[in-house]
Amino acid sequence: MKTRDLPVFPLSPYPIRPDVAPNVEAVRLEIDPVGPENGPRIGLVTLGCDKNTVDSEKLMAALVGYGARVSSDVEGADVVVVNTCGFIESAKEQSIETILRACRLKEEGRVKAVVAVGCMVQRYKEELESEISEVDLFLGLTEMKSLVPELRKRDIFPENINVVPNMEQPLRILSSETPHTSFLKISEGCDHTCAFCAIPSFRGLHRSAPLDEIVAEAQALYRQGVKELNIISQDTTWYGRDLWRKDRSSPLLPELLRALVKNTDVPWYRLFYMYPSGITHELVDLMATEDIVLPYLDMPLQHGSDRILEAMRRPERRSIIHERVDWLRDAIPNLTLRTTVIVGFPGETDEDFREMLDLIEEMRFDRVGAFTYSVEDGTPAAEMPNQVPDSLKVERLNELMDVQNKISAECNAELVGNHYEALVDDIVQDPGPLGNAALGKPVGVARTVGQAINVDGVTYLYPDVGLVTGELVTIEILEALDYDLIGRLVHDDR
Repeated sequence: MKTRDLPVFPLSPYPIRPDVAPNVEAVRLEIDPVGPENGPRIGLVTLGCDKNTVDSEKLMAALVGYGARVSSDVEGADVVVVNTCGFIESAKEQSIETILRACRLKEEGRVKAVVAVGCMVQRYKEELESEISEVDLFLGLTEMKSLVPELRKRDIFPENINVVPNMEQPLRILSSETPHTSFLKISEGCDHTCAFCAIPSFRGLHRSAPLDEIVAEAQALYRQGVKELNIISQDTTWYGRDLWRKDRSSPLLPELLRALVKNTDVPWYRLFYMYPSGITHELVDLMATEDIVLPYLDMPLQHGSDRILEAMRRPERRSIIHERVDWLRDAIPNLTLRTTVIVGFPGETDEDFREMLDLIEEMRFDRVGAFTYSVEDGTPAAEMPNQVPDSLKVERLNELMDVQNKISAECNAELVGNHYEALVDDIVQDPGPLGNAALGKPVGVARTVGQAINVDGVTYLYPDVGLVTGELVTIEILEALDYDLIGRLVHDDR
């Protein structure tokens, strides 16, 4: 086995395509090694969601600050650090597989140490220590800040290492292949008790980050070249409520967004994980008036049957969903709405499933990510009767996606002929859907305000000498495909 075969699996909670099951895309996130030449070489492998990516980027910054040379590739590394995911069974299996592959590198003498950190370690630390004794160090979420001191104890860092002064240390080392796009995690943990989710058991209750720190981080990322920040948490609408309970003058999400708009130069902010019940008139009005907060909303529903929503312990019902969608669309006519649903939750009947299909057709979401229910240890849903057979889950998933694919295609078709602001992600030689029309020239790959990175489609742009990666441009949509768009650059001739 070659070192480069060690996998990096960012496990998005959404499928990249509506017809692709979640967590099947294996994507390597690589950055050039960062840090002093004489520092120990650390290969940091990130598994899991975008929240884990943020955690890893902060770990990278801490390691570089102490003089390490860090990359997201394990080729030639002295130490392999695996940031694990404990979200669903497939994620846990891939975390274990990655740790074991790193351990084999250690057995072959190709790395000095293996470290496992993050969600799965937080959840199963004792079992992992017992079962995989080859790992030198396990650190849960609450212990990750001690990574550098622990590596120092193991003589990973030489005595003469060049430590970066505190004032010069970055907050994060961006690890994305599109460094002009990143994530801004505004809180940790979750107060909800959804029956299918184990996240609160290892990430804890909701804890909001201080507003000033979030604003400073956003502006620092802008100085690193970030043009788009995706605001994330377990429930973004919940921001500040933990602090507000103690001090009624503490800021909530609208105040945070206003502070980001006023005090940073980031041109695009995109909102993810917005529970419908937490969406307020104030928030809707802010989105309608502030162009920097994009007219795009990720609003996870998980189901469309009130009976199943109650069994799931979700805070919304159909009436709330209808109300919030009406608010949003009345105030923001060009809004792009994305949601996620779970098919095959325990006890889901044909009638429940039909109610979910009806809601999908009524709401006409631009994007829907769907996945089949997965049994999670220690959750109430795992003990529920009437578990749905896997074959029926898949059958229902396919039917749901057939319905949504038609809706998505119709929504895309409505965009043709319109002008939109777009962010250029890449310039590629492969003409993609443009084929011979590209005339053998490089093609632009961009995303409009209605296309989030990794989870939505892209817009292919006809060749143009003016295209620059990471640049915001105005484009015209010329053609709509099932998931993607085709467009051209619009030049300002004034």
